[in-house]
Amino acid sequence: MHIKRHHVGKRLSDMVVHGNTIYLAGQVADDPKADLATQARQVLASIDRLLAEAGSDKTKILSATIFLPSMSDFAAMNAVWEAWVPAGQTPARATVEAKLANPDYRIEIQAIAAL
Repeated sequence: MHIKRHHVGKRLSDMVVHGNTIYLAGQVADDPKADLATQARQVLASIDRLLAEAGSDKTKILSATIFLPSMSDFAAMNAVWEAWVPAGQTPARATVEAKLANPDYRIEIQAIAAL
């Protein structure tokens, strides 16, 4: 099967498409100084853009892993997530507490979706 890499960098590709599956690298906010809700909306907008570029959308997300440096942000993150994800189209999801690459990041999301 053909593998197509998008936005290839020195360390990672933002998106890899293999067959009918889209793998997104962990997405972080454009503005790491913003609050959690703003960062979460920026991350979800990045996911929307990448999926659209591949010919998919958030209704086709199969799974998502959300990384939070502090679980004290869990409720605020869920509020943004629930406003974004379509009812009845929620993917399998895990949320874990983890130290992120930049201490200013409040959230990172990695996702796998279908075409």
